[in-house]
Amino acid sequence: MLPMSARNNRILHIDGDSFFASCEIALDPKLEGRPVWVGGGRRGDGIVIAANRQAKKYGIKTGTACFEAKRLCPNGVLCRPHYDAYRELSRQMFKILEAYAPTLVPYSIDEGFLDFSTMDAHMWRNTTPTDYVQGIRQRIKSEVRLPVTAGLANSAKLAKLATDAAKGIGFIEVPAGREKDFLNDRPVSEMSGIGKNRERSIKALGALTFGHVAKLPSMLLKQKFGIWGQELWLFSNGQWNEPLVLEIKDRTTISSSTTLPQDEHDYEAALTFMLSESTRLTGQLRLEKMQAREFSVAVRFTNFTEVGTSHRFKHPQFLNSVINEVMEQMFRGIMAGQRLPVRQIRIAMYNLERLDTHPTLWGRTHEERWGAVDDVAQKLNEQLGKTALMTGAQFALRHIDESQKQPKAKCPFTPQREMITKLWGADGPGSARQGTFF
Repeated sequence: MLPMSARNNRILHIDGDSFFASCEIALDPKLEGRPVWVGGGRRGDGIVIAANRQAKKYGIKTGTACFEAKRLCPNGVLCRPHYDAYRELSRQMFKILEAYAPTLVPYSIDEGFLDFSTMDAHMWRNTTPTDYVQGIRQRIKSEVRLPVTAGLANSAKLAKLATDAAKGIGFIEVPAGREKDFLNDRPVSEMSGIGKNRERSIKALGALTFGHVAKLPSMLLKQKFGIWGQELWLFSNGQWNEPLVLEIKDRTTISSSTTLPQDEHDYEAALTFMLSESTRLTGQLRLEKMQAREFSVAVRFTNFTEVGTSHRFKHPQFLNSVINEVMEQMFRGIMAGQRLPVRQIRIAMYNLERLDTHPTLWGRTHEERWGAVDDVAQKLNEQLGKTALMTGAQFALRHIDESQKQPKAKCPFTPQREMITKLWGADGPGSARQGTFF
């Protein structure tokens, strides 16, 4: 593999600061300047899922029990999550970012990458990268009321590391030609996506920092880790200068992990909840023109023990009737002989494949006819409300459990494909944004 130093790529990474907590402050400006954390769990007071910088000074971080957070910071504010509002603020932030570069790659609800590789020729004649990026940050803060941190470098990976280093500062640029200097003392564990096994294997070679990796023979890393090892060597030596392009990928799995509103002694009621969630996930898959071959079910009890099982179909499935019948059999199988109340139910559908559901009412196949039904159902629910059309399981659940009459929004960790669709429509972005993402 040849070094890509001939390219002059400049990639900006933008990341929302303590995003959920910052969203709560944006929704209620009276919280500005105060320690704020967002709680998870069934009542929003379980564990901390986000804490702002002021709260972190007291030792409060993700995973801290909310009661412990209150002990550490009695004057702090616990906020229950408002996921729909977080999604909307995220959409507003990305709409602003879209205006600043020819290529935008949303990466998660609160972070994304922008391609600034041609900006020196077209946009930076009368300004500097720092002033330009600070203008973006100030506009997001002014219009969306969200603080963001940014990093600029020659690749998405390095830009993300620069953003991490800029926390509390606001922005860091890694100048062209200074990449190796910036990386020299930084731990390899800071690289996004590196697994524990690879990290341990690298440490076994005596390499704790990127500077250590840069001094290793490149062929040793290639023999040990294959192509990834050679890419790591190039990156550590400041020679990994990759372009930013976007590929709209299909999701590979869809899942639901939900703690019930109260410990459920009635297993039939828990089954109704599970079938309702299964129907929701199946419907989402069909809207994305996908179907699943494998399924898993797990039930956690009040003492935090759990049971689970999985099933693989011979052919991928997309029909509620087929999927829910098997889900029910799986549930009854793992619950036989159990006595403890149910606390949480998790279901997952994976090994996904494409599904051709052209929305023609008089289609010749099951797939085509169900595509038409899903298309009409989606339009009716958009016009009349999210629950205008429900399956029997969904309808029964709303009679069993009062909390399900107005169910809480799901946590907004949406796949990249769904984020892109919400930004640019069902067909994705224009030709300037097509390609592959690192």
